[in-house]
Amino acid sequence: MTRRARSLLAVWLLVGGPVAVFSIWALVENPRLYVVTLLNGLTLASLYFIVASGFTLVFGLMRNVNLAHGSLYLLGGYVGYVVAARTGWWPVALGAGFLSAAIAGLAIQWLILRHMQGQELRQTMVTIGLSIVIADILLWVFTGQVHQMEAPSFLQGPIRDIPLIRAYSAYRLSLLFMGIAIGVLLWLLLNRTRIGAMIRAGVDDRGMLSAAGVNVNLLFAFTFALGAGLAGIGGVIGAVELSMVPGEDTRLLLASLIVVIVGGMGSVVGAALGAVILGLAETFGLAYAPTYSVVLTFLILVGVLAFRPRGILGKAA
Repeated sequence: MTRRARSLLAVWLLVGGPVAVFSIWALVENPRLYVVTLLNGLTLASLYFIVASGFTLVFGLMRNVNLAHGSLYLLGGYVGYVVAARTGWWPVALGAGFLSAAIAGLAIQWLILRHMQGQELRQTMVTIGLSIVIADILLWVFTGQVHQMEAPSFLQGPIRDIPLIRAYSAYRLSLLFMGIAIGVLLWLLLNRTRIGAMIRAGVDDRGMLSAAGVNVNLLFAFTFALGAGLAGIGGVIGAVELSMVPGEDTRLLLASLIVVIVGGMGSVVGAALGAVILGLAETFGLAYAPTYSVVLTFLILVGVLAFRPRGILGKAA
Protein backbone atom coordinates (compact mmCIF):
# COMPACT_ATOMS: atom_id res chain seq x y z
CA MET A 1 0.00 0.00 0.00
CA THR A 2 1.39 3.40 -1.00
CA ARG A 3 1.93 6.25 1.42
CA ARG A 4 -0.91 8.25 -0.15
CA ALA A 5 -3.29 5.28 0.15
CA ARG A 6 -2.33 4.81 3.82
CA SER A 7 -2.97 8.50 4.49
CA LEU A 8 -6.39 8.36 2.85
CA LEU A 9 -7.27 5.20 4.78
CA ALA A 10 -6.22 6.86 8.04
CA VAL A 11 -8.41 9.89 7.29
CA TRP A 12 -11.44 7.73 6.43
CA LEU A 13 -10.98 5.70 9.62
CA LEU A 14 -10.58 8.88 11.64
CA VAL A 15 -13.83 10.28 10.26
CA GLY A 16 -15.83 7.14 9.51
CA GLY A 17 -15.08 5.38 12.80
CA PRO A 18 -16.77 7.93 15.10
CA VAL A 19 -19.65 8.35 12.61
CA ALA A 20 -20.26 4.58 12.56
CA VAL A 21 -20.13 4.34 16.37
CA PHE A 22 -22.54 7.28 16.73
CA SER A 23 -24.94 5.80 14.14
CA ILE A 24 -25.07 2.44 15.93
CA TRP A 25 -25.69 4.15 19.28
CA ALA A 26 -28.39 6.46 17.85
CA LEU A 27 -30.19 3.58 16.11
CA VAL A 28 -30.28 1.55 19.32
CA GLU A 29 -31.27 4.55 21.48
CA ASN A 30 -34.05 6.01 19.29
CA PRO A 31 -34.28 4.58 15.76
CA ARG A 32 -37.21 6.81 14.71
CA LEU A 33 -35.37 10.01 15.66
CA TYR A 34 -32.27 8.85 13.80
CA VAL A 35 -34.12 8.00 10.58
CA VAL A 36 -36.21 11.20 10.63
CA THR A 37 -33.08 13.27 11.23
CA LEU A 38 -31.34 11.46 8.38
CA LEU A 39 -34.22 12.25 6.01
CA ASN A 40 -34.31 15.87 7.21
CA GLY A 41 -30.58 16.15 6.56
CA LEU A 42 -30.82 14.73 3.05
CA THR A 43 -33.76 16.95 2.09
CA LEU A 44 -32.01 20.04 3.47
CA ALA A 45 -28.91 18.96 1.53
CA SER A 46 -31.02 18.84 -1.62
CA LEU A 47 -32.05 22.48 -1.15
CA TYR A 48 -28.45 23.48 -0.43
CA PHE A 49 -27.31 21.65 -3.55
CA ILE A 50 -29.86 23.34 -5.81
CA VAL A 51 -28.70 26.78 -4.65
CA ALA A 52 -25.01 25.86 -4.51
CA SER A 53 -25.05 24.22 -7.96
CA GLY A 54 -25.69 27.67 -9.41
CA PHE A 55 -22.93 29.08 -7.22
CA THR A 56 -20.47 26.39 -8.35
CA LEU A 57 -21.17 27.34 -11.97
CA VAL A 58 -20.45 31.01 -11.34
CA PHE A 59 -17.77 30.88 -8.66
CA GLY A 60 -16.28 27.42 -8.98
CA LEU A 61 -16.27 27.09 -12.76
CA MET A 62 -16.25 30.63 -14.20
CA ARG A 63 -14.18 32.06 -11.31
CA ASN A 64 -16.61 34.99 -10.96
CA VAL A 65 -17.02 36.01 -7.34
CA ASN A 66 -20.75 36.71 -6.97
CA LEU A 67 -21.55 37.37 -3.33
CA ALA A 68 -25.01 38.57 -4.38
CA HIS A 69 -26.00 34.93 -4.98
CA GLY A 70 -27.94 34.81 -1.71
CA SER A 71 -29.89 37.93 -2.68
CA LEU A 72 -30.84 36.25 -5.96
CA TYR A 73 -32.15 33.32 -3.90
CA LEU A 74 -34.27 35.76 -1.89
CA LEU A 75 -35.48 37.53 -5.06
CA GLY A 76 -36.60 34.26 -6.66
CA GLY A 77 -38.39 33.23 -3.49
CA TYR A 78 -40.32 36.47 -3.15
CA VAL A 79 -41.29 36.54 -6.84
CA GLY A 80 -42.39 32.92 -6.64
CA TYR A 81 -44.44 33.71 -3.53
CA VAL A 82 -46.27 36.57 -5.30
CA VAL A 83 -46.91 34.53 -8.46
CA ALA A 84 -48.17 31.54 -6.46
CA ALA A 85 -50.50 33.77 -4.42
CA ARG A 86 -52.02 35.28 -7.58
CA THR A 87 -52.17 32.24 -9.85
CA GLY A 88 -52.36 29.34 -7.40
CA TRP A 89 -49.99 27.35 -9.65
CA TRP A 90 -46.77 26.28 -7.98
CA PRO A 91 -44.99 25.21 -11.23
CA VAL A 92 -45.65 28.70 -12.66
CA ALA A 93 -44.18 30.19 -9.46
CA LEU A 94 -41.12 27.95 -9.89
CA GLY A 95 -40.62 29.23 -13.45
CA ALA A 96 -41.15 32.84 -12.36
CA GLY A 97 -38.57 32.48 -9.60
CA PHE A 98 -36.06 31.04 -12.08
CA LEU A 99 -36.66 33.76 -14.68
CA SER A 100 -36.54 36.69 -12.24
CA ALA A 101 -33.25 35.56 -10.70
CA ALA A 102 -31.80 34.65 -14.13
CA ILE A 103 -32.64 38.09 -15.56
CA ALA A 104 -31.19 39.85 -12.51
CA GLY A 105 -28.06 37.68 -12.73
CA LEU A 106 -27.73 38.37 -16.44
CA ALA A 107 -27.91 42.12 -15.78
CA ILE A 108 -25.23 41.85 -13.08
CA GLN A 109 -22.89 39.89 -15.33
CA TRP A 110 -23.47 41.84 -18.54
CA LEU A 111 -23.43 45.34 -17.05
CA ILE A 112 -20.83 44.92 -14.32
CA LEU A 113 -18.88 41.69 -13.86
CA ARG A 114 -17.80 41.15 -17.47
CA HIS A 115 -15.75 44.34 -17.15
CA MET A 116 -13.92 42.89 -14.12
CA GLN A 117 -12.87 39.48 -15.42
CA GLY A 118 -10.00 38.16 -13.31
CA GLN A 119 -10.30 40.96 -10.73
CA GLU A 120 -11.57 38.94 -7.80
CA LEU A 121 -11.22 41.68 -5.17
CA ARG A 122 -13.24 44.19 -7.21
CA GLN A 123 -15.88 41.54 -7.94
CA THR A 124 -16.10 40.73 -4.22
CA MET A 125 -16.57 44.34 -3.14
CA VAL A 126 -19.05 45.18 -5.91
CA THR A 127 -21.22 42.11 -5.37
CA ILE A 128 -21.26 42.65 -1.60
CA GLY A 129 -22.63 46.13 -2.33
CA LEU A 130 -25.15 44.72 -4.79
CA SER A 131 -26.33 42.13 -2.27
CA ILE A 132 -26.97 44.86 0.30
CA VAL A 133 -28.86 46.98 -2.23
CA ILE A 134 -31.01 44.05 -3.45
CA ALA A 135 -31.74 42.90 0.11
CA ASP A 136 -32.76 46.42 1.16
CA ILE A 137 -35.05 46.83 -1.87
CA LEU A 138 -36.70 43.48 -1.07
CA LEU A 139 -37.07 44.56 2.58
CA TRP A 140 -38.71 47.81 1.43
CA VAL A 141 -41.13 46.02 -0.91
CA PHE A 142 -42.00 42.98 1.20
CA THR A 143 -41.26 44.40 4.69
CA GLY A 144 -39.73 42.26 7.42
CA GLN A 145 -42.72 39.94 7.71
CA VAL A 146 -42.26 36.21 7.35
CA HIS A 147 -43.66 34.97 4.03
CA GLN A 148 -44.30 31.28 3.52
CA MET A 149 -45.69 29.68 0.40
CA GLU A 150 -48.00 26.68 0.49
CA ALA A 151 -46.77 23.45 -1.02
CA PRO A 152 -48.47 22.40 -4.27
CA SER A 153 -51.72 20.52 -3.66
CA PHE A 154 -50.33 17.20 -4.87
CA LEU A 155 -47.49 17.41 -2.32
CA GLN A 156 -49.45 18.63 0.69
CA GLY A 157 -49.74 16.44 3.74
CA PRO A 158 -47.61 13.51 4.87
CA ILE A 159 -46.88 10.17 3.28
CA ARG A 160 -48.19 7.60 5.76
CA ASP A 161 -47.46 3.99 6.67
CA ILE A 162 -43.69 4.37 6.26
CA PRO A 163 -41.91 1.65 8.24
CA LEU A 164 -40.35 2.81 11.51
CA ILE A 165 -41.12 6.55 11.12
CA ARG A 166 -44.84 6.10 10.25
CA ALA A 167 -45.26 9.41 8.35
CA TYR A 168 -43.12 12.00 6.58
CA SER A 169 -43.80 15.22 4.66
CA ALA A 170 -44.48 14.54 0.97
CA TYR A 171 -43.04 17.91 -0.02
CA ARG A 172 -39.78 17.43 1.88
CA LEU A 173 -39.35 13.98 0.39
CA SER A 174 -39.89 15.40 -3.10
CA LEU A 175 -36.88 17.69 -2.57
CA LEU A 176 -34.63 14.65 -2.87
CA PHE A 177 -35.90 13.89 -6.36
CA MET A 178 -35.73 17.58 -7.38
CA GLY A 179 -32.12 17.80 -6.28
CA ILE A 180 -31.16 14.58 -8.05
CA ALA A 181 -32.92 15.64 -11.27
CA ILE A 182 -31.25 19.07 -11.32
CA GLY A 183 -27.86 17.53 -10.53
CA VAL A 184 -28.11 14.98 -13.34
CA LEU A 185 -29.27 17.59 -15.89
CA LEU A 186 -26.51 19.98 -14.88
CA TRP A 187 -23.85 17.27 -15.09
CA LEU A 188 -25.10 16.23 -18.53
CA LEU A 189 -25.06 19.85 -19.69
CA LEU A 190 -21.46 20.38 -18.62
CA ASN A 191 -20.04 17.01 -19.62
CA ARG A 192 -22.14 15.73 -22.54
CA THR A 193 -23.06 18.81 -24.59
CA ARG A 194 -21.24 21.20 -26.90
CA ILE A 195 -22.20 24.17 -24.71
CA GLY A 196 -20.70 22.46 -21.67
CA ALA A 197 -17.48 21.78 -23.55
CA MET A 198 -17.30 25.43 -24.60
CA ILE A 199 -17.90 26.61 -21.03
CA ARG A 200 -15.05 24.45 -19.73
CA ALA A 201 -12.80 25.48 -22.59
CA GLY A 202 -13.56 29.16 -22.00
CA VAL A 203 -12.56 28.86 -18.35
CA ASP A 204 -9.27 27.15 -19.26
CA ASP A 205 -8.32 29.39 -22.22
CA ARG A 206 -10.69 32.26 -22.90
CA GLY A 207 -8.49 33.76 -25.64
CA MET A 208 -8.20 30.53 -27.62
CA LEU A 209 -11.97 29.94 -27.51
CA SER A 210 -12.60 33.49 -28.68
CA ALA A 211 -10.11 33.00 -31.53
CA ALA A 212 -12.09 29.90 -32.58
CA GLY A 213 -15.08 32.16 -33.30
CA VAL A 214 -17.09 31.62 -30.12
CA ASN A 215 -18.75 34.65 -28.49
CA VAL A 216 -17.25 34.11 -25.05
CA ASN A 217 -19.08 37.04 -23.46
CA LEU A 218 -22.44 35.66 -24.58
CA LEU A 219 -21.50 32.16 -23.42
CA PHE A 220 -20.47 33.37 -19.98
CA ALA A 221 -23.61 35.52 -19.72
CA PHE A 222 -25.73 32.42 -20.41
CA THR A 223 -23.80 30.45 -17.77
CA PHE A 224 -24.15 33.22 -15.21
CA ALA A 225 -27.89 33.53 -15.89
CA LEU A 226 -28.29 29.75 -15.47
CA GLY A 227 -26.44 29.83 -12.13
CA ALA A 228 -28.55 32.76 -10.92
CA GLY A 229 -31.74 31.02 -12.10
CA LEU A 230 -30.87 27.96 -10.02
CA ALA A 231 -30.63 30.26 -6.99
CA GLY A 232 -34.12 31.53 -7.88
CA ILE A 233 -35.48 27.97 -8.05
CA GLY A 234 -33.94 27.33 -4.64
CA GLY A 235 -35.68 30.45 -3.36
CA VAL A 236 -39.10 29.19 -4.44
CA ILE A 237 -38.44 25.79 -2.87
CA GLY A 238 -37.17 27.48 0.27
CA ALA A 239 -40.25 29.71 0.43
CA VAL A 240 -42.24 26.55 1.16
CA GLU A 241 -39.75 24.73 3.34
CA LEU A 242 -37.92 27.50 5.23
CA SER A 243 -40.06 30.63 4.64
CA MET A 244 -38.81 33.92 3.22
CA VAL A 245 -37.51 36.49 5.69
CA PRO A 246 -34.64 39.02 5.62
CA GLY A 247 -31.41 37.25 6.55
CA GLU A 248 -32.11 34.04 4.62
CA ASP A 249 -29.97 35.42 1.78
CA THR A 250 -26.91 35.52 4.06
CA ARG A 251 -27.60 32.04 5.39
CA LEU A 252 -27.91 30.49 1.93
CA LEU A 253 -24.87 32.38 0.61
CA LEU A 254 -22.78 31.05 3.50
CA ALA A 255 -24.13 27.52 2.92
CA SER A 256 -23.26 27.76 -0.80
CA LEU A 257 -19.73 28.91 0.00
CA ILE A 258 -19.20 26.01 2.41
CA VAL A 259 -20.66 23.49 -0.06
CA VAL A 260 -18.41 24.65 -2.91
CA ILE A 261 -15.29 24.84 -0.73
CA VAL A 262 -15.85 21.42 0.87
CA GLY A 263 -16.94 19.68 -2.35
CA GLY A 264 -14.36 21.27 -4.63
CA MET A 265 -14.63 24.28 -6.90
CA GLY A 266 -16.16 23.62 -10.31
CA SER A 267 -17.36 20.09 -9.53
CA VAL A 268 -21.10 19.37 -9.66
CA VAL A 269 -20.59 15.99 -7.98
CA GLY A 270 -18.40 17.70 -5.39
CA ALA A 271 -21.16 20.25 -4.74
CA ALA A 272 -23.62 17.39 -4.17
CA LEU A 273 -21.21 15.71 -1.76
CA GLY A 274 -20.55 18.98 0.07
CA ALA A 275 -24.29 19.66 0.35
CA VAL A 276 -24.90 16.20 1.85
CA ILE A 277 -22.11 16.69 4.39
CA LEU A 278 -23.38 20.15 5.38
CA GLY A 279 -27.06 19.14 5.50
CA LEU A 280 -26.39 16.07 7.64
CA ALA A 281 -24.02 17.97 9.94
CA GLU A 282 -26.61 20.69 10.55
CA THR A 283 -29.59 18.43 11.19
CA PHE A 284 -27.77 15.85 13.32
CA GLY A 285 -26.09 18.67 15.23
CA LEU A 286 -29.45 20.32 15.96
CA ALA A 287 -31.05 17.00 16.94
CA TYR A 288 -28.30 15.60 19.17
CA ALA A 289 -26.09 18.54 20.17
CA PRO A 290 -27.94 21.82 19.49
CA THR A 291 -25.44 23.92 21.43
CA TYR A 292 -22.56 22.81 19.21
CA SER A 293 -24.27 22.40 15.83
CA VAL A 294 -22.65 25.51 14.32
CA VAL A 295 -19.26 24.46 15.67
CA LEU A 296 -19.63 21.06 14.01
CA THR A 297 -20.20 22.69 10.60
CA PHE A 298 -17.04 24.76 10.82
CA LEU A 299 -15.01 21.85 12.19
CA ILE A 300 -15.89 19.97 8.99
CA LEU A 301 -14.83 22.98 6.90
CA VAL A 302 -11.52 23.30 8.77
CA GLY A 303 -10.87 19.55 8.56
CA VAL A 304 -11.46 19.41 4.79
CA LEU A 305 -9.25 22.44 4.15
CA ALA A 306 -6.52 20.97 6.33
CA PHE A 307 -6.34 17.68 4.40
CA ARG A 308 -7.81 18.67 1.00
CA PRO A 309 -7.23 22.41 0.43
CA ARG A 310 -8.90 22.21 -3.00
CA GLY A 311 -11.96 20.42 -1.61
CA ILE A 312 -12.87 16.73 -1.67
CA LEU A 313 -13.23 16.52 -5.47
CA GLY A 314 -11.44 19.73 -6.39
CA LYS A 315 -8.72 19.73 -9.02
CA ALA A 316 -5.61 21.83 -9.44
CA ALA A 317 -6.15 24.97 -11.47
